[in-house]
Amino acid sequence: MAANEKANCCAGAPTLIFACSGAADVGAIADQAARKLSKEGAGKMFCLAGIGGRVSGIMKTTESASKVLAIDGCPLNCAKNTLDQAGLKSYEHVQVADLGMEKGKTPPTPENIAKVAAQGAEKLK
Repeated sequence: MAANEKANCCAGAPTLIFACSGAADVGAIADQAARKLSKEGAGKMFCLAGIGGRVSGIMKTTESASKVLAIDGCPLNCAKNTLDQAGLKSYEHVQVADLGMEKGKTPPTPENIAKVAAQGAEKLK
C-alpha cells in the first residue's frame, strides 16, 4: 500500500477490523490476519470484547467508523454475531472456513494468514 493510501484510509472516521481470536487454529488465523491488515494500514484492529461488553467508548467509535470488517474463523461466526447483537449492521465479513480452511486442520501459517488478509483487504476497498 502506498504511503498516500495509508494516510487516506485513516483520515476522518476510522476503518475498524474485528476478529475472532478463538482457541482453534482458524481463530488464530483470523486474529493474525486482522493484525496483518492493521500493521499494513488497511484499518485499525479493534476490541471485539468491548463490543460484546457494550463499552461505551468502543461502541461510539465503532458506530462512527467509515468501514468495519469482521473476520471469523469458523461457521459459528462469533465476530459477526457479536456485531449483530450490538445492533451494528453495516460491515463487511470474511469467514476463514469459506476460504477452504477447516477448523482443526489448518495451521496458522504465513500463507494462510496472508490469504485471509488479502480477502479482508478486498472487502475494505
